[in-house]
Amino acid sequence: MKTQFPDIGKISSEIFDEIIFPQLGRKRDDVIVGPQNGVDIGVVDIGNGQVMATTTDPVFVVPPYGWERSAWFAIHILASDAVTSGLPPQYITIDLNLPMSMTREDFEQLWSVMHRECENIGMAVISGHTGRYEGTDYPMIGGATVVCIGPKEKYVTPRMAEPGDAVIITKGAAIEAAGLFAVTFPHLLGEKYGKAFAEDAQDIFYQMSVVKDALTAAEVGVRGDGVTAMHDATECGIWGGLAEIGWASDVGMQIEKGEIILDDKVEKICDYFDIDPFTSISEGTLIITSKPHKSNEILSRLNYEGIPASMVGEITDKNKGRCYFENGKKHELVHPKVDPFWAAFGKAASENQS
Repeated sequence: MKTQFPDIGKISSEIFDEIIFPQLGRKRDDVIVGPQNGVDIGVVDIGNGQVMATTTDPVFVVPPYGWERSAWFAIHILASDAVTSGLPPQYITIDLNLPMSMTREDFEQLWSVMHRECENIGMAVISGHTGRYEGTDYPMIGGATVVCIGPKEKYVTPRMAEPGDAVIITKGAAIEAAGLFAVTFPHLLGEKYGKAFAEDAQDIFYQMSVVKDALTAAEVGVRGDGVTAMHDATECGIWGGLAEIGWASDVGMQIEKGEIILDDKVEKICDYFDIDPFTSISEGTLIITSKPHKSNEILSRLNYEGIPASMVGEITDKNKGRCYFENGKKHELVHPKVDPFWAAFGKAASENQS
């Protein structure tokens, strides 16, 4: 029986395994890491002890957020997957298929912020394509590839976690879900929790990046000397991200749910929109596995940089399974498959059209 497409969002791991994975073009020996469930990057050996790590994502632009926020978010989404390699992003190629409604003035505002953020991160724009076309619309207005180059022994992927590694999570659950709800529906949150709450909650938007998180953690060391794997908790949130590391590395894990940060504002926003924060989209949340002798140093470095983080469990042998504990009770840790954010966001949008 063929697996069905999801109604919305990313395809399932089953669809990937059935359609994409068996058909990956020409096989090349210099491809060290190819497409794989739970792995955000590809890695190619380019010789002389160097590798090139790449990642590709949509250019995601939402005009109601304002061009400043929209451009910031678009670039940081792209760079956030790339930095999970442990290597700094250096180059970006970008394709922009702009809607007919976009004006020159709109584009100038958007591109100036994209340039600024690329410059801040350290990425040079090396190629691209830009045009306005019928049939295109926000938020997906193109795609981009980010390129990182560095020493072969310095990259990591989500398939490098090993039993005994510590699990560290930055910022906590549902950062992206809360950030997007906060900037889209401030009037609703203001009615429920007060104007001050609604205004403060919009700051969560600018937490939706793991660029600083990943590069800070990797500075401590990688592989046997520190970080062994990194993965940003995007679709299906923290539970999804942890399950994907488990799949990629073929390991088990034991997680203490109570040790995962859950910001008070995030919790209230998720309560209001009736979604589970641990299964909700969370760009900005970085899952790190590390050697135990470096985990405290990683935590200290993150906290010094103003990035909240906590140690939440450990990687185990696969035969011990993947589980989390809540108030002493053991639960199986499984991939949620469907992220509740999309349906809740669509419902709120349809009910609050101006």
